[in-house]
Amino acid sequence: MTPAIPSALAHWLIANGVNLPTNAELIEGAIASGLAILALGTGWLAGRRLGPKLASLWQQRVGNHVEGLGHRMHTIVRHGVAALLLAILANAVPWGGFAALLLGIALGAATAALTLAFLRGLHTPRWVAWLTATIVFIAILSHAIGGFDVITTTLDRIGVDFGRRRLSLLALATLVVTVVALYAGVRLANRILGHSIAQARGLDATQKLLFQKIASIVVVVVAFFFGIDLLGIDLTSFAIFSGAFGLAIGFGLQKTIGNLIAGIILLMDRSIKPGDVIVVGDSFGWVNKIGVRAVSVITRDGKEHLIPNEILMTQEVENWSFSDRNVRVRISVGVAYETDLKLAQELMLKAATDSPRVLTSPPPNVWLTSFGDYAVEHEILAWISDPEGGVGNVKSDVLNRLWVLFKENGIDIPVPRREIMVKSWPADGTPTVQLPPAAPK
Repeated sequence: MTPAIPSALAHWLIANGVNLPTNAELIEGAIASGLAILALGTGWLAGRRLGPKLASLWQQRVGNHVEGLGHRMHTIVRHGVAALLLAILANAVPWGGFAALLLGIALGAATAALTLAFLRGLHTPRWVAWLTATIVFIAILSHAIGGFDVITTTLDRIGVDFGRRRLSLLALATLVVTVVALYAGVRLANRILGHSIAQARGLDATQKLLFQKIASIVVVVVAFFFGIDLLGIDLTSFAIFSGAFGLAIGFGLQKTIGNLIAGIILLMDRSIKPGDVIVVGDSFGWVNKIGVRAVSVITRDGKEHLIPNEILMTQEVENWSFSDRNVRVRISVGVAYETDLKLAQELMLKAATDSPRVLTSPPPNVWLTSFGDYAVEHEILAWISDPEGGVGNVKSDVLNRLWVLFKENGIDIPVPRREIMVKSWPADGTPTVQLPPAAPK
């Protein structure tokens, strides 16, 4: 059959080695395209109808432990349903080359979009998610048009040999996809198990934390051995090395390995992450990076403190931005007993509200805390959202503003007073001073 293309264009394409689809292939391609559009429309409708319900169910079952997947649930459902229908459609009928190409493009795009939404929902780095989605798209498209074996053979030929091992582009692509899939699975499993353990009844906070740590370690170990099996790595060749490595750990690397494991747990647990504002002992600052051995904390003085990972795992750490970046600042102020307290408290509230770093929601507040020896003690409670900028400068700004307001309204800030009672005084008004006896020479 002649191709359904204008003759001049057809002759030019044929002359340049392009095989044109026939009328029958074009009709089959149109049917495949219509079915693909129907599958995509069904996926869109399913995402719109089922997405909000699944997002609500996800919030109830998993909570905020996988917060990135909740608001992407409609996208995941849309592309997932479309990819499932397209996969059934592509394998149910022996399509010709042109129709298989169109279905392969649609199926590859839907599956790649599903992969991208899922990985981004797990907070996978953007470049990793896009790279994995691209590999998935190419693999599905090449499989649909029957060129998958050609691509794998070509990628396997490009490489170098290391003894009995061969490092090729195919092995590298397989490694990337396997590592990303295991990484996503570990993150998802850890957060689902963490939420399930957190909601368990009959366990106190310490027991829940212990079981969460054990579950995360078990998931990582299982994923490691599963990945080793998928990649076909023979662990027997590492037997001698693992024995020597174990002896090295036992004799001299306890602290190093302990800090390494603690750093891995910190990265997985995300209880402390770069950008957080923490207090460890006398060190206050924001986390610059979490290294293999230590965590870098930069203080307000510009000094960089390197705190070993084990200290952050074993000692108490204040994280000012773990679940919420808002931090409350307490500013103590005392006024004289003769002061109009209502006016003074209004001025304190105004000084806090006018400070640029103090939040309006939640609003600042003023508490009367005690009646002191010489002053009525108050406390200004102000909230800030940028603790990495320090809290001392906020206190200074509020107190400077309050000083001006007190001066303008005639409010005194009291100082300590002591009353001295003299029971007797000499008649001539000159006190008698007795010197201590001189020391013997």
